[in-house]
Amino acid sequence: MVNIVHKFGGSSLSSADRYHAVANIVLANTEQGDCIVVSASGKTTDTLVKLWQSYQQQDSQAVSDILLLIDNNQRALIEQLLTGQNKQQALAQLKDELAVLNELISQQQLLEAPLLAHGEVWSARLLAAYLNQLGVDAQDVDARQLFTLNDGQLLHQKNQQQCSDAISKTHINVVTGFIAADCQGNTVTLGRNGSDYSATLLASYTFAKQVSIWTDTQGVFSTDPRKVKNAVKYAKVCREQANLLARLGNPVLHAKTLSPLKDTEIKLVVRSSFDCDATPTEVVKEGYSKAKRFITTLDNIDLLRVDKLSGGEVGELSQLIQHSLHHFTKDGDTYLLVPGQSTHQVVSHLAGRANIVESNLSGCAVVAPTADVIALTEQATALLKEQSIHPRFVQQDDNYVLILNDQAIDSDVLTLLHDKLVNKGQELAIIVAGLGNVGEVFLSQLQAQFARLSAQYKVKVVALLRSKQMLFSASGLNTETWQEQWHNEAQSYDKAELLARINELDYEHKVVIDITASEAFSQLYPDFVELNCHLISANKYAGTAENSWYQNLRTNLAERNLLWRYNTSVGAGLPINFALADLQNSGDSINRIEGVFSGTLSWLCSSYDGSVPFSDLVLQAQQMGYTEPDPREDLSGRDMQRKLLILARDLGLDLELDDIALTPLMPEQLAAGSWQDFLANKQLLDEFMIEKAAQAGAEDKVVRYTGAITLVDGKVQAQVGLVNVGKDDVLASLKPGDNIFVINSQWYTDNALVIQGPGAGKEVTAAGVHSDLYWLVNNLK
Repeated sequence: MVNIVHKFGGSSLSSADRYHAVANIVLANTEQGDCIVVSASGKTTDTLVKLWQSYQQQDSQAVSDILLLIDNNQRALIEQLLTGQNKQQALAQLKDELAVLNELISQQQLLEAPLLAHGEVWSARLLAAYLNQLGVDAQDVDARQLFTLNDGQLLHQKNQQQCSDAISKTHINVVTGFIAADCQGNTVTLGRNGSDYSATLLASYTFAKQVSIWTDTQGVFSTDPRKVKNAVKYAKVCREQANLLARLGNPVLHAKTLSPLKDTEIKLVVRSSFDCDATPTEVVKEGYSKAKRFITTLDNIDLLRVDKLSGGEVGELSQLIQHSLHHFTKDGDTYLLVPGQSTHQVVSHLAGRANIVESNLSGCAVVAPTADVIALTEQATALLKEQSIHPRFVQQDDNYVLILNDQAIDSDVLTLLHDKLVNKGQELAIIVAGLGNVGEVFLSQLQAQFARLSAQYKVKVVALLRSKQMLFSASGLNTETWQEQWHNEAQSYDKAELLARINELDYEHKVVIDITASEAFSQLYPDFVELNCHLISANKYAGTAENSWYQNLRTNLAERNLLWRYNTSVGAGLPINFALADLQNSGDSINRIEGVFSGTLSWLCSSYDGSVPFSDLVLQAQQMGYTEPDPREDLSGRDMQRKLLILARDLGLDLELDDIALTPLMPEQLAAGSWQDFLANKQLLDEFMIEKAAQAGAEDKVVRYTGAITLVDGKVQAQVGLVNVGKDDVLASLKPGDNIFVINSQWYTDNALVIQGPGAGKEVTAAGVHSDLYWLVNNLK
C-alpha cells in the first residue's frame, strides 16, 4: 500500500532551484513505495501547445523557434541538476526525442496528445534522475503504463492491476501526470491541469492514505491572496465546495480531482511547495467541515445556450478544450461557461446546438452556505453597481451566485467584495488560558463585549484552561454559566490533546488568550502559531524569552499573517505598547524610557515615609493581595526587569534579560532561604531602606524603584533599581499603586510624554485584555 501520493505542479518545478526545493520536500516527506506525480515544468505545456498550433498553421519558422526554445529550456535544467554520466545520458535522450519530433513534423505525422505528453515525461525523468543522484532510490513511471481508458472511460480493474505491477515498493515512484493510454496504446490526456486528477486516481488505485497537492499557494483561500491581502486561508474545505470552485475557475483544485476519492477515506491536503512549514488546507468529506464563503473571479468568458446537452458531454468538451467547464440550467435552458479562446471549438463540436448568448464577459462567483446565498447576491450586485459595474447576467443557485458583466473585477473591487461578503461571515474561536482573578473578570466582562465584537465576526469561546484541566466545546461555551460547566465537565489534558483539539477547530480565525503567569504555557506559543492561532498575552514570559526564540516566534507570526497583542504584559491596561508603536510609526525616534512599572513597588515606595518600618508595609501589601505569595519575588525586581525588556524589544532592540542591570529592593542576603527566614531577618530590609531614604533625603529627594532604558549614539543602557528623584519630579508625586512611563524622544525632548494610571488590579488588567481582543478583531477585518 502506498502511504502518500504527492503531486507537484509546473510552478513547483519551474527552475533548477525549484527542483532542489521539491527534492528536499521529497526527502523530508516520503518513504519507500510513495509516489510523486509531476506536471510539466514551468510553462512547458503552454510552449508545447504553441508548437502544436504553429504546426497546424504550417508556420515552419515558428515551429523551428519553439523547438529551439524547448531544447534550450530542457537542456538548461539538465545541465544545472545532473552531473557526469547522468547528465550526458539525459542530454542524449533529449536530443533523440527532439530529433523524432522534427521528423514527425517534417512528415506531417505529429499528433497532439503524444506531443503534449513530453512535458510530463521530461519532468518525471529529470526528477527521478536527480533524486537518484542524491542517493534516493527513485524510478520514473510513465502513467501510460498505469491508466487505460476505453472510449474515454477508465478501466478501473485493469488500472488497479497495472498500478500494482508498476509501482515499486522499494523506490520513490516519480509518475507522469496528465497522460494516459487508450486500449490501443495511443496517448490520451486527462485534461489541462489533469495532474491533480492523475494523483487522486493513483491514490485510489494504490489504496493510499493521503494525497498532498503541492502548489504555489499555502492552501485554499477565500479568494485569490495575490489580489486580496486579507484573503482567509481555510484549514478545512468540504469536497462539494472544492468541486464547485474548480468548475468556476478557482485554480487551486481542478475539475475531476476529487471524483476518485468519493466513498474513500483517502485524505486530501493542499500545501505550499514554496513554504513547506505553512499549515495545509484539508479537503474533507461532506459533514466534516462547515460550508465556507469564497469569491472567485472570471475573465474573458463566453456564455453559451445549449440544446439537449447530455450528461457526459460536459466531460467530453472539457477534454476537447483541455479546460474545466461549468454548466447550469436557468428558466429551462442549459448554459455553458466557456473560455473565450475555446468558444469556436466548442460551438463547432456541438454542431448547431449551441448559441452564444453573451461574449467577452468578466465577473465573479460567490460560493457560500445555502442560507447565505440570497442575501449575498443582493449585497454583491448592489456593491458592484456602486462601483459602476452593472451585471449582464446573474445566475443564483442553492450554493453559489454567478455574476457576469463587461468589466473585469480588479483587486480593489475584489477587496471590497471580500470585506463585505466574506469577512462578515467569518467566525473567531477564543481559547482562554488562566481562570484566576483576571481571567474570571475577563469572562464576566466578555458577554457584554460580544455585541461589539460580533459586529465584525461571530465570536465564540471554545476552550477554557486552568493548570492541567480543560473545558472544551468546538461549537462554543456559554460564558454566563461557565463555572457550572467547569465543575461538571472539565477534564484533565496534556499538550498533545490540547493541540489536537485546537487543530480540529473549523474556524476562520483562532486566538489563544494567555492570562496565566506560566512560563511553560508560554513555551507553547510556537505550537499555537503552527496551528494558525493569533495570540493575546498578559503573560510576560514569551516577550522576555531568549532572543532567538523570540525572533523566531515573531518571524513565524509574520509569515502566517498572524497577530500578537500583549499590552497588559506591561502596565496592566495602560496603552504603553500602543503609544510606542504609534510614535515610531509616525517617524519619531525614542531615546529614553523611565518609569515605575510595578503596582506593588509603586505602592511600597510611594507609601514609605519612615513612619512605619518598610517590612511592615511589605506585609501589609501581602495581606491586601498586592504582592506575589512570596513578596521577595516583587522585591527582587525581576518583574520590572522583564517589563523593561518587553519595552526594549518594542523599540527594536535585540536585548536579552541579562543585558538589563538589576539591583533588588532588598539586601542580597534576604533573597536566600525560606520566607520564614526572611521574616526572622526583616530588620535587615528596614535598615536597608532607612539608609537609602537618608541618602535621598540628604539630597532633598525621595526614593523610587524604576526601570530605565537610554539610547545614546547607538549605545543602549538599561537598568532596574532604586533611584533618588527630586520632589518636583513626576516620579516623586506618583500615586501609590500607579504605574508611570516617562518617554523622551525626538519630539518629546524637553517636555516628556507621560503615561500614568493604575498599574495593577484585576478589573483594569481584564479591560486591557479586552482592548487587545477588540484591536485584534478590527485588524482581522
